[in-house]
Amino acid sequence: MSVQLGDKFSPRRRLAFIITLGLLTGLGPFTIDLYLPAFPALKQELLINDAQVQITLSATTLGFALGQLLIGPLSDRLGRKLPLLAMSSLHVMASVLVAISPNVEFLTGMRALQGLGAAGGAVVAMAMARDLFEGRRLVQMLSRLALINGMAPIIAPLVGSWMIGFVSWRGVFWALALYGLSIVALVWLLIVETRPPSERTRGGWKVMAGAYRRILSDRIFVGAWLTAAAAFAGLFAYVTTSSVLLQEVFGLSPRGFGAVFAICSVGVFIGVQLGSRLSSRFGPQRVLAVGTAGMALAAAALLIVNAVSDSYVPLIPTMFAFTMFFGTCPPNAQVLGLQHHRKDSGVAASLMGALNMTAAAFVGPIIGLTPLTSAAPMGIAMLVCALLAVVFLWTILRPLSLHARLD
Repeated sequence: MSVQLGDKFSPRRRLAFIITLGLLTGLGPFTIDLYLPAFPALKQELLINDAQVQITLSATTLGFALGQLLIGPLSDRLGRKLPLLAMSSLHVMASVLVAISPNVEFLTGMRALQGLGAAGGAVVAMAMARDLFEGRRLVQMLSRLALINGMAPIIAPLVGSWMIGFVSWRGVFWALALYGLSIVALVWLLIVETRPPSERTRGGWKVMAGAYRRILSDRIFVGAWLTAAAAFAGLFAYVTTSSVLLQEVFGLSPRGFGAVFAICSVGVFIGVQLGSRLSSRFGPQRVLAVGTAGMALAAAALLIVNAVSDSYVPLIPTMFAFTMFFGTCPPNAQVLGLQHHRKDSGVAASLMGALNMTAAAFVGPIIGLTPLTSAAPMGIAMLVCALLAVVFLWTILRPLSLHARLD
């Protein structure tokens, strides 16, 4: 294995990169989910209904997806640092404008712009990891980023619940502006350019179209891409539904819901750690096969438990198992998808991220079409997403055809 730029870093420099890339990865999920507990206050102050609130969430998610499609090619062409600083600065500006929004129409537009700006961190962090490392080190770095990406949507509503206790919903967005500003400062001061001019793409739209064509003609990338998106949609079905399920259906207090949520958050952490360790021994494709199958079995178990029990307690192990098996999937799907696309790593990362967020944007409203009186709607959505991940894995990625292990 050749020596990569990241291998030459001192432990201190490597730690600075890990922290900064982690904050970049968490910016998108926190931007999307931090204000979820503020929905009632938002409705009351702006005199809007549930559907209008949901539109503000969908606007952010779709803006995040669109931003990833833009920043990926730009970072391959202009380098990583300049587009990242520009997008993060856009996020700060949009966060301030959301915080002073006079009406829901302006808020919705600025939320879309906020999601657009937050997209820079998600894509560039993954692309930088690919620039710096390969093989086992790449899996380790992507595992750390996947851990943050998986944990952030779960932790963000808990942090938001805590913040709403002493600030208004507008204060949440002022906090997001400070988060974005801290990222701008860290990138400016600590991050070096990882895409040298000699490796940047040249040319116009034809070159960009060529990059998309190369990536989308790669069966391994497409299989990993679709598998990861289906798995993420399954997690999002749990994240967006469990709050209402546990508090309004089963009657838990906000603190009780937070405790259950925290337990399941540990599942993601364990899954990511297991997934990264096992992939170097058995290969990422085998770990991904086990992870997607485990998600399907856990979702099926949740539906069985829901059918035979009126209590939320037996549901907790099934939700924990689902999040744990999910945790094994993202880093292994990412390393499979990116391994043959070092030259186009920004475009490849943007495609993976955009599909994840687009799938997540639609799964919540679809669940909302069914009255939530039990765990069945959530469990069915989780099972369908997990089964789709299994189908994409075995019909497109075809793990038995991949034999290489990571060095």
